[in-house]
Amino acid sequence: MTEEMKKEETVNETAETAEDTVKQDETVQEPEAEPNTETTAEDETKEETEASNEAEAPKKKKKLFSKKKDKKDEKIEELTDQLRRQMAEFDNYRKRTDKEKASMYIIGAKEIVEKLLPVVDSFERGLATATEEQLEDPFVDGMNKVYKQMITSLEELGVKPIEAVGAEFNPDYHNAVMHVEDEEVGENIIVEEFQKGYTYKDFVVRHSMVKVAN
Repeated sequence: MTEEMKKEETVNETAETAEDTVKQDETVQEPEAEPNTETTAEDETKEETEASNEAEAPKKKKKLFSKKKDKKDEKIEELTDQLRRQMAEFDNYRKRTDKEKASMYIIGAKEIVEKLLPVVDSFERGLATATEEQLEDPFVDGMNKVYKQMITSLEELGVKPIEAVGAEFNPDYHNAVMHVEDEEVGENIIVEEFQKGYTYKDFVVRHSMVKVAN
């Protein structure tokens, strides 16, 4: 073989080796395929939708079941509501009747007390005119004891005399029948009582008849 042929073979081998090297480099430098993000996002959206549907499914079932009520349950609720209303009406009626009974009792008691007051007035006027010697008389002393016993019984029932002399005039409790000018006494102060007034359980049975300083 001649030297020229050897050179040609050497050149061809070198060229083939270079081509193989270039191909290998191209194969190594090829970029990796990127994952399909659109497909992944769609899959995630589907999974979320399915999960939300599964979560809402029991709620829808509950709503469907809750809407359906047995006729027996509806009747029980209706009767229970009627019973509650009747109980409330009865309670209001009981309170109203109790109040009416109490007011009737007070009115009746006031009428009795009002009829007894003139008797008390007579005792007080008679004992007020008695002298000290007469008060020692057994008969007068007995009348005084009866008077005191009557006053005690009235107080136990809730009958009390209205404060008058020295107190400020109050039209709710006092009836001014006279007025007097008195600089020594304050204005609108009661200076004299002509007839004693009484209350029964904070209700006025009789107003006090008084003289008021202007």
